[in-house]
Order: sequence, then C-alpha cells, then structure tokens
Amino acid sequence: MRIGVSTFVTDQGVQPVPLGRALEERGFDSLFIAEHSHIPVERRTPYPGGGELPEIYYRTLDPFVTLSAIAAVTRSLLLGTGVALVAQRDPIITAREVASLDLVSGGRAVFGVGIGWNREEMENHGTDPATRGRLVNERLQAIIALWTKEKAEFHGEFVHFDPVYQWPKPVQRPHPPIYVGGGEGAFRRIAALGDAWLANSESPERLRPQIERLREVAGREVPVTVYAVPEDPDALEGYQRLGVERVLFYLPTVPEAETMARLDAMARIAARFQ
Repeated sequence: MRIGVSTFVTDQGVQPVPLGRALEERGFDSLFIAEHSHIPVERRTPYPGGGELPEIYYRTLDPFVTLSAIAAVTRSLLLGTGVALVAQRDPIITAREVASLDLVSGGRAVFGVGIGWNREEMENHGTDPATRGRLVNERLQAIIALWTKEKAEFHGEFVHFDPVYQWPKPVQRPHPPIYVGGGEGAFRRIAALGDAWLANSESPERLRPQIERLREVAGREVPVTVYAVPEDPDALEGYQRLGVERVLFYLPTVPEAETMARLDAMARIAARFQ
C-alpha cells in the first residue's frame, strides 16, 4: 500500500518547493492538493464539514502552477489534484494544463476530479448546479479527446468544438490517470471515465461494502485511494487488508517549520507499511 499526502497549499502555509522536497525526501509516494478558484462573500451553501468554512478554502494557490513548481524539484513524487473542480473549468484550457504538467514532470501527473459542493462558487463560473454532473462528464470526455486525438472535436449538450489541434500531448499513455472523487453517486462516472476512485476519508469498515458496489457498477477492479485517513496503524492495517492502493494523510496548512515536524511524524508511521 502506498502512502501520500493531501493538503491545501495557500499563501499562508509552507510554500510549494520546500513542501515537495520534504515529501520526496521522506519517501511519500504522492501529493494531492485542493482547488477553489474563489469563495463568494455571500454564501448559502453549507460547508460539508459543518460549522464555519475554514480560511484555507479562501486562499488556495492555483493547483497546476503549484504542482509544476514541485515537479521541478522532485523526481518520483506523483503530482495530483485532489480535486480539480471540473464544473468550474474550461475543458480546452484544463486539458493543456494537465498535459503540460505531465510533460514537465516526466509523466507524474494525476488528474483528480470532482463536481464540487459550493453552489455559489460554481454559479460564478456560469455553471448551473443542477446539471453539473452531466457537465463534468462531457468536459472529461472532451479532455480525453484532446489528450488522445491529433484532431479532436466534441459536440454535446454543454461542450461544443469543431476539430482542433492541441499540444503538448501527455507523456502517459493513453493519458494521465483520472481519479474521480465523491461517494457512491460518482460510481457510474468512475465506470465510464475514471481510472481510480478517490474516496473521501471513509473508515475501512464503511469502505468495504462501497468497494464491492463500485466493482459491481464498473464491472472491473478499480484502484482506490483514500483521502485524509487517520495516522493510526490499526486503521492503516485495515486499509491494507482491503487492498486499497493508496492512502493519503492530511497535512494541515501551517508554516514551514511546523510542516516539517508533522511530516517527520507521518513518515515514521508510513515506514511501517512500505
């Protein structure tokens, strides 16, 4: 079982270059970073975690700029979005950003995607929350076409473009893996378009029947990465017994010195399972 880290990279915490170096030096397999383009001042959508929305949501750096900076100072660390909000992203620009990251990193990009929860945020991007699932599906299909075809075109309910050229193409073939975030509502999206499931902080006991249902829906084995797992050896053993491919420790967004101390503690736990 591989062990990586998930976090929010902001202007108030550790910066990308020292973070990336520290993760690779300590043997972590991957980094997945969150994305929010902005947070509306007037917000009706409740925070899924309950209570007030944490400040980190207001201050995330652009994920592809961040991961590209980390790519330049690392050699093996997988570089993932956890998650990119495809409902708020132009598919043509996003396809180029992911392919560019894959190129400059030597084939280490992981495209973690989700549909998002903040309705006011997505509305500011011209997205109707009621149709965001169908929109995300089409945008992912269009992105895959841009990655894999010399002359790509797409004509759907929401996405339309006639044949186009776009380079660079990704280094990975057929394209960078798409990790689909979400609960059981995402299983059909994973079956049709995903390479893995990015499960959100589920315990091994709750995860077991969900993995079984995912296999039924997909008709195949689907690799699973679990976001924000506890730093608990018993829980990690449970994930390992389930055959989970990867778990992600959650790294709080704190200054550099505190970040390094947290990573040292995490690395000592991770070493038991690698």
